[in-house]
Amino acid sequence: MKIGCYFNFQNYTDWDRYLAKKPGPPAVTDAQIYDEDIALADLVEPFGFDSYWAIDHYTSPYAMTGGALNHLTYMAGKTRTLDLGTMVTVLPWHEPVHVAHQIAMLDNLLQDRQLTLGFGRGAAIREFNAFGIPMGESRQRYNESLEVIKAALNDEWFSYDGEIFKVPETTIRPMFRNPQRILDRMRVAWASPESLPPAAHGGLGMLLTGQKTFAEYGRDVRNFNAVRAEHGWAPTQPTVVVRAACFETEEEAWDVMARHTLEGNKSSRVHYEFADIERFRTTKGYEQYAKARDHVRSEQEILDGAGRPQAWGTPDQVYERLLDIQRTTCAEEFVLSFRMTSMPAEQAERSMRLFAEKVLPRMHAYEPVYNPAVGEAVQEEAGEQELARAVSGSGVTPA
Repeated sequence: MKIGCYFNFQNYTDWDRYLAKKPGPPAVTDAQIYDEDIALADLVEPFGFDSYWAIDHYTSPYAMTGGALNHLTYMAGKTRTLDLGTMVTVLPWHEPVHVAHQIAMLDNLLQDRQLTLGFGRGAAIREFNAFGIPMGESRQRYNESLEVIKAALNDEWFSYDGEIFKVPETTIRPMFRNPQRILDRMRVAWASPESLPPAAHGGLGMLLTGQKTFAEYGRDVRNFNAVRAEHGWAPTQPTVVVRAACFETEEEAWDVMARHTLEGNKSSRVHYEFADIERFRTTKGYEQYAKARDHVRSEQEILDGAGRPQAWGTPDQVYERLLDIQRTTCAEEFVLSFRMTSMPAEQAERSMRLFAEKVLPRMHAYEPVYNPAVGEAVQEEAGEQELARAVSGSGVTPA
């Protein structure tokens, strides 16, 4: 089984100063966060992990990658063996022909290494506003952008005539080195129920980014593959994002997971402005978020729903928890987060190093099987109930 890593580049302690718009610099500078997370990223390849992933966030301390594709271009030049992936590129924020050119350049830099493209719609009004993009257009922009990118990958010369994007006949240079491999590895992240069927009908794969419980995702995997079966396609297995805390004692691991789960929940609520229920209720395509966020969870509910299901504990416990998640979701690969919110970089490195030594070889030897009965035990529930229990603070954009 393949195991990758990603980092949030989050300046968690700067939220109060940022929201008050006080003059900087922050107590912990963005430059320090960058230096620390890049140092951790530099360990991914020598520690033996298979891939490195980047997220797509802007404008706040929540995550400061500067854009997933830009970030991965830098990592492509720093590494020699790692596959790379986006989790996710938020298509409504970008002009699709420009995105296609960025993908082509990255594909050529990677030579024959695998590039996995995860796509999503985004849900933070502060980011939509910063780019001057109406949030209510996100689904239309997402759908059209995806069509443009697929057209660019399928044909050297292409054009597109959509409601929003008008692309005259053009081409992408450099040409894609591995266009079919990229098409085959496209994945979509979702939270709202409406996003799942179009992705399945479109032949895309699944990227599970912590917006639901693993059990609910298991049901989604079954439903996703039922749609694929209508087309005569074989089942596909998802890439699953998991937060990891691997330490010598269970006590330290839980202390780390609990603290940063609560911090992550707070950070996510602030960045996405989930308290503004009315805005979600009146924004096309985001009505489910209004229903979901109407319930304020206690700290214990957050820990039980968003902390305990993750991969934490001693190396043996982390291994067993990852196997449980694999059996629940049919994951074919995991992407792990070892540094969360205000976590010291030294502590994240200890966790990552112990995992690489004691757990990673065992995960590499594990065969991630697909179970056709995945998700059968999960009761059918309304989409707002699923979202209400979503794992907040993952650092990944909801779809």
